[in-house]
Amino acid sequence: MLSKSIQEALNNQIRLEAESSQAYLAMASWADIQPGLDGVAQFFFQQSDEERVHMLKLIRFVNERGGFAMVPDLKQPMVTFHSLKRLFEEFLKHELGVSAAINELVDLALKEKDYATHNFLQWYVSEQIEEEKSARELNDKLELIGEDKSGLYLFDRDIMNYRTQNAAKK
Repeated sequence: MLSKSIQEALNNQIRLEAESSQAYLAMASWADIQPGLDGVAQFFFQQSDEERVHMLKLIRFVNERGGFAMVPDLKQPMVTFHSLKRLFEEFLKHELGVSAAINELVDLALKEKDYATHNFLQWYVSEQIEEEKSARELNDKLELIGEDKSGLYLFDRDIMNYRTQNAAKK
């Protein structure tokens, strides 16, 4: 059985995962209407789907442990970005925020000696290590490319391969 504070914290994480899904959907939509960013759009559509899966996993866990998972109201995410560089900076910023929230949840689970929740959250800890690494690497690549159009073309073309390569490493 979940304590009230753990249930509340997990419901906050459910909201954060839903907001992540929405934020990445907005990023995908923005990229989708930019000339030549089809790969980036697909990358963020998949990121959005992945965050929704993370949310559903949390919902099921809360309900299975005797709690009540709340489906959250969502605020409008940022929908326009001034550049591809700005888009990926927001991506990294968002992932860092999710990691911080997961770490707070892990800390709370340990303080309350809720080892089942602690164990469950280890998957999210590992996932966030990978997500942050990917976001940093993609930001680094864009920094190297700068405004070089051929570099941006290759970045867009290769981003889906990058995703596949990272998934294979897991």
